[in-house]
Amino acid sequence: MKLKLYQWIPVLLIVIGVFYSSSQPYQKQDVRPEIGKYVDLEKVEKNFSDVKVNYAGSEVSVEARGAASFVEFFIRKGAHFTVFFALGFFAFRALRISGNRTWKSAVIALILVASYAAFDETHQNFTENRTPHVEDVVIDITGGATAILLASLIYRNRPIKKTSYRNL
Repeated sequence: MKLKLYQWIPVLLIVIGVFYSSSQPYQKQDVRPEIGKYVDLEKVEKNFSDVKVNYAGSEVSVEARGAASFVEFFIRKGAHFTVFFALGFFAFRALRISGNRTWKSAVIALILVASYAAFDETHQNFTENRTPHVEDVVIDITGGATAILLASLIYRNRPIKKTSYRNL
């Protein structure tokens, strides 16, 4: 197995970005004031007034939170999925390119994604005005697992190059 450290740069950048983001209090990440500039909140109220989601023990709806908070909720959960999708894809890719078989790369990448998702939520417990949620870990793992499955399909037929540690 030839270790290719440069393949891990995207993984490292994502991990640093997530850690930085989780280190900020909610007030620094609040996008509700900006949402009204780009989204017609009256249309949100009209078209989504019947939508109610129970998340982490509270109701998420236009009625309960207001239109801007309702939209922000889905933006934030979409960001969870997307960022951990990227983490899963790049972790799988780095492992696979380094010479691991597809199934082994998938298992290790999934363990890395799940571990970091749990770490990230635990880290938020120590950040002012942030609350860890098991539901966020589930979204993170789902995003990572989706990417790993996709990457497994993309990389499954690519040959593994046999190299030795002397080539490092």
